Amino acid sequence: MSSTPHDHDHDHNAEPVTNHVHDNSWSANLEKPEHGDDRDLVVRQAIEAIEHTAPGNHVNLVTHANHGHPSEYLYDTLDEEFADADWEYIEQCGCGGHVLRVHV
Repeated sequence: MSSTPHDHDHDHNAEPVTNHVHDNSWSANLEKPEHGDDRDLVVRQAIEAIEHTAPGNHVNLVTHANHGHPSEYLYDTLDEEFADADWEYIEQCGCGGHVLRVHV
């Protein structure tokens, strides 16, 4: 994806989803208020979360309810960026967000 954090002035204060490679399975919280306002931020940080997950592990991408089901905006990006990764839709959270598990 060609979008970078510098492309959007309004998300320059968004904290990184992680700052290290996870050699275990983990969850990326993409449900914060700034995620609800910016679908592109959700997509960028989902990519970063996957890139920061060591092979043999998975990351649960917990997405904001404001953007609907991840099939509407995230599946195509995953196909383009991570052709070798497998993912599965897990569930809709009680808060309305969604959990998508990506196996690296």
